[in-house]
Amino acid sequence: MERRDFLKSTALASLFGTSNLFAKTETFDSNFERLISDIFGSNDSEVEKINRIKDDYVLSEEEYIGEVKDSLEINVKDNENSSIAKKGKTIIDDVFIEEKFLKEFQSVRNKINLVQRHVGYGNFNIIDFDYMLKVAKYSNKISSFTKKELEFLESIFYYDPTVHGFYGKRISQNITDSINKKEVRKIPYTGHYLFKGEPEKTYYQMVDDIGESLTLTSGVRSIVKQTKLFLDKVHSVNGNLTDASKSLAPPAYTYHSIADFDVGKKGFGKANFSSRFALTDEFLKMRKLKYIDMRYTVNNKDGVRYEPWHIKII
Repeated sequence: MERRDFLKSTALASLFGTSNLFAKTETFDSNFERLISDIFGSNDSEVEKINRIKDDYVLSEEEYIGEVKDSLEINVKDNENSSIAKKGKTIIDDVFIEEKFLKEFQSVRNKINLVQRHVGYGNFNIIDFDYMLKVAKYSNKISSFTKKELEFLESIFYYDPTVHGFYGKRISQNITDSINKKEVRKIPYTGHYLFKGEPEKTYYQMVDDIGESLTLTSGVRSIVKQTKLFLDKVHSVNGNLTDASKSLAPPAYTYHSIADFDVGKKGFGKANFSSRFALTDEFLKMRKLKYIDMRYTVNNKDGVRYEPWHIKII
């Protein structure tokens, strides 16, 4: 099977851009509060928190837009029948998994999920491709990956995501690349690992400076772990690789496999991976730290959404 031959393209309308979100600078504050109210509810405490953040740390208009953009984007797949599609909006090519490969797509996801249950959620973060195959083969609750399933996995790993607008750097060259367990350390009470050295040092320094309310939400990710996350995301957006890659790098392109990590607020759950995190005290304090950078800033060149929780190490 030729790599990338499971991909196909179709057109979508992108309804939101920065120009029509905030047309004029002088109306920015009122528009921003209205948008936050629409997304998070009209609770006064939310607006007060927004005002406090703006007083304590002035973000640019683009940064505000980035913080809420993932909650505002609407894609219309049927332009002719949509009452809200507007003439003149940018049309982009979205890449989907073809129907004839959906069987392998679903069966691969199922087997990877079973492997994760078998080895444990923490250990699953650092297992390699060959170990995953062994677990599937010898477990009486799973089964060996078929030839077609392996071909599908290879295609997902080796394909070129620039075809749908992802321009990140390829980090892993081979699907069998592995994490050296001697180079990582499991962080207590998180279920995640960090690479020893700069990543671990940076994380604990952040906890010291921000407080115990900061926690590690995602650390070291092997190719297997990133594959699972990416395929789960693709599934959640109905097979749309374009949409999936805006929030999760394809398996070969994650910096989590060499250094980067994600942080969040304890007890905040999935909201740590949404625009809500940018409204927390933890994020406000992060912005004042001189020794950290964000990997995916507003309008980053990789084509990934703004991720204020993603700490750049390399």
